[in-house]
Amino acid sequence: MNELIVKNGFVFDPLQGIKGDRMDIGIKDGKFVETSALGNPKVIDAAGKTVMAGGVDIHSHVVGPKVNVGRLFRPEDKLFKSPLKRGNRMEMGFSVPSTFKTGYDYARMGYVFVNEAAMPPLHSPHVHEEIRDTPIIDNAAMPVFGNNWFTLEYLKNNEIENNAAYTAWLLRATRGFAIKVVNPGGTEAWGWGLNCESIHDPVPYFDITPAKIVTGLIETNEHLGLPHSVHLHCNNLGNPGNYTDTLDSLKLAEGYTAKNNFGREQVLHITHIQFDSYGGDSWRTFESKAEEIMDYVNAHDNITVDIGQVTLDETTTMTADGPFEHSLRGLNNLKWANTDVELETAAGVVPYVYSPNIRVCTIQWAVGLELALFAKDPMRTFISTDHPNAGPFFRYPRVIKWLMSREARDTTMKTFKWLERTIDATSIDGIDRELTLYEIAQMTRAGPAKALGISNTYGGLVPGMDANVAIYALNPEDMPSDPEMIEKAFSQCAYLIKDGVVAVQNGEVVAEPAKRTVWVDVKVPDNAQVQRDIYEHFLRHYSVGVENYKLFDEHVHNPRAIEVDATQ
Repeated sequence: MNELIVKNGFVFDPLQGIKGDRMDIGIKDGKFVETSALGNPKVIDAAGKTVMAGGVDIHSHVVGPKVNVGRLFRPEDKLFKSPLKRGNRMEMGFSVPSTFKTGYDYARMGYVFVNEAAMPPLHSPHVHEEIRDTPIIDNAAMPVFGNNWFTLEYLKNNEIENNAAYTAWLLRATRGFAIKVVNPGGTEAWGWGLNCESIHDPVPYFDITPAKIVTGLIETNEHLGLPHSVHLHCNNLGNPGNYTDTLDSLKLAEGYTAKNNFGREQVLHITHIQFDSYGGDSWRTFESKAEEIMDYVNAHDNITVDIGQVTLDETTTMTADGPFEHSLRGLNNLKWANTDVELETAAGVVPYVYSPNIRVCTIQWAVGLELALFAKDPMRTFISTDHPNAGPFFRYPRVIKWLMSREARDTTMKTFKWLERTIDATSIDGIDRELTLYEIAQMTRAGPAKALGISNTYGGLVPGMDANVAIYALNPEDMPSDPEMIEKAFSQCAYLIKDGVVAVQNGEVVAEPAKRTVWVDVKVPDNAQVQRDIYEHFLRHYSVGVENYKLFDEHVHNPRAIEVDATQ
């Protein structure tokens, strides 16, 4: 049957400004329609339940080489097996779950779109293989540019048009979605045993600063008019006192405005900003600077952030910030893997335990929540865990519980060994704010979709959009007194409808509807110099030929190309 009607639910849709109205939602042939357009639809009774669009995750590490290194690197992580049996494939893993468990767990939470946050261009075939293997959820993947030799050379010489032509070529070659920047310049410096700890430290050999890399990529992004803004992982991540470096990075966006046809209003997205919001001059004096960071973000409409919430779990850190991972390994003395990708990036993988018995960890926990609770515009501040770096993505329901309930935060804080020191170093104990379901919909649906430039398809319940609906067993007129029920409801949705097909019912996967890979097809004027540069670089430096580097549509699962015309 290709017609559905979701009846009598409490609807939250920030794209339409709907704040808990009791409404019916019509679906026909995989799209939202007016209910008057339906003939004899199947009825889903959502009375007493919360209805939202399918969730959109703006930043997660779920596929690709470093994720697979994490799976191989941590066989003990596979001891965690899902108790749910209804999926068609074996589900295994905790912080680095299998591709099958990844898709199923996101679907159970009511999510339909996940943005893979760091794709090494050379390894894009592996990324797309694992995207193909991940059931139900739609995916996009962002190639990393901040340490790419082509990018560094073009931006050093102020060749924005040439860099734009190269960026467009790379997005097409890898079937990528957006410009990702990780520790700009610092990962290239890591090849020399160095790092760029501030935005003013020059990159060895290339003699360009992170500040110039970021501003050059902002100009490149707006020259092309891409759907999403520059997606930045800041320099000096994870270190005491780094909030001043973060403020310096945020200020790089001043004076720039978005130029695109996708509804995006921002030019810079700072990801997992919790790791960039630290004060103090050592681990002994470590403290929160979340309020200072959010004061700046709140005052500047051309910036979005996701929080990177610590979930107090054992997990596996992994990032294209090689020097950070080496530093982390020095702190916990656990095993460490490092991988370099020629001309493009490097990554590290280190297990980590965020313990309630460790003061630094509990302060980090507070910082992430403070960022969300200080946010004045939830359409520009999004829920994430930087999966799996601050914790596994399937803890989002727990994060939502903490944000919606002061009681839940207090209950967690009572488990802290160093509670008074955590309170002294943060503002969390003085924040009574509890987020509403509408604000949760902004932070997990409409906001991320709009920031990604895909809000014409995802993040809302507007007629004509893809019919992605999540229904939760929460009655806004009679919210449970026990905050644990909030976590339970968001962990196992009553229904997930993906493209008009019921995929999850009562927390169990009951169908695996077709999924898509979303990428950006950018058209730019022919540029003979850039084509010559690409050919010569591949001939001289790469271990593969340029034709073996490229992906084509037949290599990409059910591709949905977003066309961008930068030829004008």
